[in-house]
Amino acid sequence: MNIEDIKTVAVIGAGDMGHGIAETAAIGGYQVYLADVNQNVLENGLNRIYESLEKLVSKGIVSADHHNKIKSGLIASTTSIEEAVRKADLAIEAVPEDMTLKQKVFEAMDKSAPEHTLLASNTSTMRITEIASATQRPQNVFGLHYFNPVVLMKLVEVIRGDMTANETIQVGLDYVKRVGKVPVCVEKDIPGFIVNRAQAPSGVLLNCYLDEEIITPEEMDALLKSLGLPMGPYEIMDYTGLDIAVNAGNYFAEAVHPDFAPGRTIRSKVEAGELGKKTGKGFYDWSNGRPQIDISKATKKINPIDMLLVNLNEATKIVEMGACSLVDIDLAIVNATGSTKGPIEESQGIEPEFIVEKLNELANHYKKEIFKPTETIKTGGYLLK
Repeated sequence: MNIEDIKTVAVIGAGDMGHGIAETAAIGGYQVYLADVNQNVLENGLNRIYESLEKLVSKGIVSADHHNKIKSGLIASTTSIEEAVRKADLAIEAVPEDMTLKQKVFEAMDKSAPEHTLLASNTSTMRITEIASATQRPQNVFGLHYFNPVVLMKLVEVIRGDMTANETIQVGLDYVKRVGKVPVCVEKDIPGFIVNRAQAPSGVLLNCYLDEEIITPEEMDALLKSLGLPMGPYEIMDYTGLDIAVNAGNYFAEAVHPDFAPGRTIRSKVEAGELGKKTGKGFYDWSNGRPQIDISKATKKINPIDMLLVNLNEATKIVEMGACSLVDIDLAIVNATGSTKGPIEESQGIEPEFIVEKLNELANHYKKEIFKPTETIKTGGYLLK
């Protein structure tokens, strides 16, 4: 199979990610079948697609003719997984991060899709190999990890499972380009892949700051906003959902290292039902819209370079495991986050001795083994020649 054989795309799950994945496929000219077991979620997803398309037409990104094609049937909807995949050449799962649910969906897709169909998961953290074990075609299973909002963010991580065929990966890379995105191949099926894995340690550090009452969320967010970032890290967690952060931390704690377990403060927020924007309250009060961060409260108690260095350290672990290159790290993070630089470029010119000393200091103070410097850091292997 090659990219020219992909004509029809099924997307299973019409929520925040699924409807965006379906929209990008339709914009790319593919016939799309969007499925969700919940009719209300399905209708809401379709409405969000059409609202988004109208904005893209007004900005000249999508032509009026193509918009009409999409509304006239380029996207079909159904509450049946079987109906969605029976003509699909590529089926993309975009359901919540629950391994049992994902395996159930893959089992259903495997039974109903044609023999040639490629099956992809939009999982943000879970191993593709484990998901593929629910099928009889693990060679056809791979990851297509999009980033939110899907229509705007360029990166798609194309993830190889232990049994994924080279041909499958190549079609995945070509498909991502066809729908106007930037693919980065993840050659090893590691938990969290590139972006989420490389950025996870700074999340641990942010939890440590709160649990030890070193700073308040506003003090930290004010600091980062004063340095030019549009949103601070705690505001971002509120925006995406504190439950999402806790679930990811729990998964990393089990799959990678116990040090990734969610902090006491964020756990208590989730247990109290304070999940951020979607519940009206998290670290901030969202009842009257986006919180106003007082820049004058910017903290001087911590150095933001610490967040960069723990993420750089984790990024070198990813490279040491053979999942990708140093260049891929920055390519992925820049296109997933909108940052102008990735951690590798940001760290050029910082001496290894300084980073080693700082990482050891953080590891000892917060009792986090994951902060200890890698061999790549110690030897200056992160420095681009």
